[in-house]
Amino acid sequence: MDMVFIEGLEVDTVIGVYDWERKIRQCLSLDLQFAWDNSLPAANDDLALALDYATVSARIQQFAEGAQFQLVETFAERLAALLMSEFGIRWLRLKLTKPGAVPAARGVGVEIERGCR
Repeated sequence: MDMVFIEGLEVDTVIGVYDWERKIRQCLSLDLQFAWDNSLPAANDDLALALDYATVSARIQQFAEGAQFQLVETFAERLAALLMSEFGIRWLRLKLTKPGAVPAARGVGVEIERGCR
Protein backbone atom coordinates (compact mmCIF):
# COMPACT_ATOMS: atom_id res chain seq x y z
CA MET A 1 0.00 0.00 0.00
CA ASP A 2 1.17 3.49 -0.77
CA MET A 3 1.59 6.14 1.89
CA VAL A 4 0.62 9.79 2.03
CA PHE A 5 2.21 11.78 4.83
CA ILE A 6 2.05 15.12 6.57
CA GLU A 7 5.04 16.02 8.77
CA GLY A 8 5.41 18.73 11.36
CA LEU A 9 1.89 20.13 11.10
CA GLU A 10 1.54 22.64 13.91
CA VAL A 11 -1.86 23.32 15.44
CA ASP A 12 -2.97 25.49 18.35
CA THR A 13 -5.49 24.06 20.79
CA VAL A 14 -6.59 23.99 24.41
CA ILE A 15 -4.85 20.94 25.89
CA GLY A 16 -3.78 20.00 29.39
CA VAL A 17 -4.96 19.12 32.87
CA TYR A 18 -3.74 22.12 34.85
CA ASP A 19 -5.98 25.15 35.41
CA TRP A 20 -3.52 27.48 33.67
CA GLU A 21 -3.49 25.20 30.61
CA ARG A 22 -7.27 25.43 30.31
CA LYS A 23 -6.98 29.21 29.85
CA ILE A 24 -4.44 29.28 26.99
CA ARG A 25 -3.87 27.75 23.58
CA GLN A 26 -0.81 25.56 23.13
CA CYS A 27 0.99 24.34 20.04
CA LEU A 28 1.02 20.66 19.14
CA SER A 29 3.13 19.16 16.37
CA LEU A 30 1.63 16.33 14.31
CA ASP A 31 3.25 13.78 12.02
CA LEU A 32 0.78 11.63 10.10
CA GLN A 33 1.01 8.72 7.68
CA PHE A 34 -1.98 7.39 5.76
CA ALA A 35 -2.34 4.20 3.73
CA TRP A 36 -3.73 5.26 0.35
CA ASP A 37 -3.70 3.69 -3.09
CA ASN A 38 -2.03 6.34 -5.24
CA SER A 39 -2.15 4.35 -8.50
CA LEU A 40 -5.56 5.62 -9.67
CA PRO A 41 -4.95 9.31 -8.94
CA ALA A 42 -1.50 9.03 -10.53
CA ALA A 43 -2.81 7.26 -13.62
CA ASN A 44 -5.46 9.96 -14.14
CA ASP A 45 -3.48 12.92 -12.76
CA ASP A 46 -6.66 13.74 -10.83
CA LEU A 47 -6.64 15.41 -7.42
CA ALA A 48 -10.24 14.32 -6.84
CA LEU A 49 -9.01 10.71 -6.63
CA ALA A 50 -6.09 11.49 -4.33
CA LEU A 51 -5.95 11.98 -0.58
CA ASP A 52 -5.62 15.75 -0.70
CA TYR A 53 -3.16 16.58 2.06
CA ALA A 54 -4.05 20.30 1.89
CA THR A 55 -7.71 19.48 2.61
CA VAL A 56 -6.74 16.99 5.32
CA SER A 57 -4.42 19.57 6.92
CA ALA A 58 -7.14 22.22 6.90
CA ARG A 59 -9.57 19.78 8.54
CA ILE A 60 -7.01 18.98 11.24
CA GLN A 61 -6.54 22.71 11.90
CA GLN A 62 -10.32 23.13 12.17
CA PHE A 63 -10.57 20.20 14.57
CA ALA A 64 -7.77 21.58 16.77
CA GLU A 65 -9.32 25.05 16.92
CA GLY A 66 -12.50 23.65 18.45
CA ALA A 67 -10.92 20.99 20.66
CA GLN A 68 -10.57 21.32 24.42
CA PHE A 69 -9.15 18.07 25.76
CA GLN A 70 -7.16 17.39 28.89
CA LEU A 71 -5.12 14.51 27.46
CA VAL A 72 -3.06 14.31 24.29
CA GLU A 73 -4.27 10.71 24.13
CA THR A 74 -7.86 11.91 23.75
CA PHE A 75 -6.89 14.45 21.09
CA ALA A 76 -5.05 11.75 19.11
CA GLU A 77 -7.87 9.18 19.33
CA ARG A 78 -10.61 11.61 18.36
CA LEU A 79 -8.59 13.07 15.50
CA ALA A 80 -7.74 9.61 14.14
CA ALA A 81 -11.40 8.56 14.22
CA LEU A 82 -12.49 11.77 12.51
CA LEU A 83 -9.92 11.49 9.71
CA MET A 84 -10.69 7.83 9.04
CA SER A 85 -14.41 8.52 8.94
CA GLU A 86 -14.43 11.73 6.90
CA PHE A 87 -11.74 10.82 4.36
CA GLY A 88 -12.22 7.06 4.06
CA ILE A 89 -8.73 6.32 5.36
CA ARG A 90 -8.27 2.61 6.15
CA TRP A 91 -5.04 2.94 8.17
CA LEU A 92 -3.12 5.78 9.77
CA ARG A 93 -0.25 6.46 12.10
CA LEU A 94 -0.35 9.67 14.13
CA LYS A 95 2.49 11.04 16.23
CA LEU A 96 1.47 13.94 18.45
CA THR A 97 4.15 15.99 20.21
CA LYS A 98 3.48 18.55 22.94
CA PRO A 99 6.61 20.73 23.08
CA GLY A 100 7.70 22.16 26.42
CA ALA A 101 5.46 19.97 28.58
CA VAL A 102 8.50 18.56 30.38
CA PRO A 103 11.23 21.19 30.83
CA ALA A 104 14.14 18.79 30.23
CA ALA A 105 12.60 17.34 27.05
CA ARG A 106 12.13 18.86 23.61
CA GLY A 107 8.65 17.35 23.61
CA VAL A 108 6.43 14.56 24.88
CA GLY A 109 3.40 12.91 23.40
CA VAL A 110 1.87 9.81 21.92
CA GLU A 111 2.02 7.80 18.74
CA ILE A 112 -0.96 5.70 17.66
CA GLU A 113 -1.72 3.43 14.74
CA ARG A 114 -5.31 2.67 13.77
CA GLY A 115 -7.00 0.60 11.11
CA CYS A 116 -5.74 -2.01 8.66
CA ARG A 117 -3.21 -1.57 5.90
